[in-house]
Amino acid sequence: MTVPPTDHTTTEPGATPPRGCPHADTGIDGLTRLHGPTAETDPMGLYEKLRAAHGPVAPVLLDGDVRAWLVLGYLENRDVASRSTQFSRAPRTWHGWKSGEIDAATSPLVPMIGWRPDCVCADGEEHQRLRGAVTAGLDQFDHRGIRRHITRFAHQLIDGFCERGEVELVSRFTEHLPMLVLTHLLGMPDESGPRLVHAARDLFKATETSLASNAYVLEALEQLVLMKKSAPGQDIASVLLSHPAGLTDEEVKHHLRLILLAGYETTANLMSNVLRMVVTDPRFRGSLAGGQMTLPEAVEQVLWDEPPLMVCPGRWATGDTSLGGQEIKAGDMLLLGLAAGNVDKAIRPDPSTRVHHNRAHLSFSAGAHECPGQDIGRVIADTGIDILLTRLPDIALAVPEERLTWRSSTWSRHLTALPVTFAPRLPEAHDVTAPLPAPPPPSSTVPAAPQLPPADVAVGRGGPRTTWRARLRRFLRGR
Repeated sequence: MTVPPTDHTTTEPGATPPRGCPHADTGIDGLTRLHGPTAETDPMGLYEKLRAAHGPVAPVLLDGDVRAWLVLGYLENRDVASRSTQFSRAPRTWHGWKSGEIDAATSPLVPMIGWRPDCVCADGEEHQRLRGAVTAGLDQFDHRGIRRHITRFAHQLIDGFCERGEVELVSRFTEHLPMLVLTHLLGMPDESGPRLVHAARDLFKATETSLASNAYVLEALEQLVLMKKSAPGQDIASVLLSHPAGLTDEEVKHHLRLILLAGYETTANLMSNVLRMVVTDPRFRGSLAGGQMTLPEAVEQVLWDEPPLMVCPGRWATGDTSLGGQEIKAGDMLLLGLAAGNVDKAIRPDPSTRVHHNRAHLSFSAGAHECPGQDIGRVIADTGIDILLTRLPDIALAVPEERLTWRSSTWSRHLTALPVTFAPRLPEAHDVTAPLPAPPPPSSTVPAAPQLPPADVAVGRGGPRTTWRARLRRFLRGR
């Protein structure tokens, strides 16, 4: 893909067609946009149109009409993900930084495709050094220990709505459980979770506030790094700081961002998609209830059919090559089409055939950069959904299925709401910790960065012990 002349790469104000315009889905040279109306409402349909027109690799446009290649074929995705010498993970390889194709100071793409000092943006020995520290941080937790934390948070969330007999599961459960668990594993106080949910969602939507949301997340994590340097604990932040790889504070901060954002977005979407199938597909729910399909198998089926991350940025060609019948030029950007690859007829002739025993899907990418935290995501989804269905076995969709809506961006497709009803039940006293903080009200602005405890406060895996004890005393006095 050659770089077009300068006068074609800069989008003039008002040049993007308004919503509803027949040309809104196409940009320069008639190329298809991955951010137009069709991409927002029917991304899978858009992928199939691109496949029919171009084959397994298609030229597309990102926000601001930035050129890229979208890899649609299953085998082609694995090829790109596995050949790091030909398709680098280092964003600085991209020719767009020098051509004027993007404004690095204002583009909402920067949080997703810009260079950061983390293992995702590195290859070879540097990638191994950084990823080794991340793996050590994740591996310190056995699944039994993680399940204890998931169980505690899940019961607290369910106790907050079980007496009402109705709830909207996305905003009250699936968006918050993964963030509460991940912030806890990172070493952050539980109170950090709700506001980080808001910032993380905004960052993935690639809106005009994405840069501010990214800055908010980084500021919160910078405070965490400073705290853990003086008061380390049994958490990921402390392991990264003390690992023999010798990560700098900046590298630690960006790896915490990577774990937090990648783990949160994929797990929250996965949980929403599994629960939607539970309440809308009688065969799916019947299989679960009848013992024909375990919940982990159901999760794998959803990972094939509805990957939580539909498009993964990005790879950059280190030299001229060919892929899927297309001529790729040195410095070109490639995007891994995980959702499109999972339904490639070359490996799935009949998408309706169940494949829940097969983990060969692309949902966590592949090759050296395959997601190292995927098992933790599975544990959060398995355990959280199992507890919800055990506590509320009679949940049923509260609206007609056709009224469910999704919000899509270039990178992911997110169920906006899943309202359900059930028989009201009393809360269960599984723990004496204080109630979780309420979610922040919807807002188009990014909240101020949360204040983490000062370094002289003793911090445990559940947050500041002084705060917990004060709450416990208040709880006991109120009994």
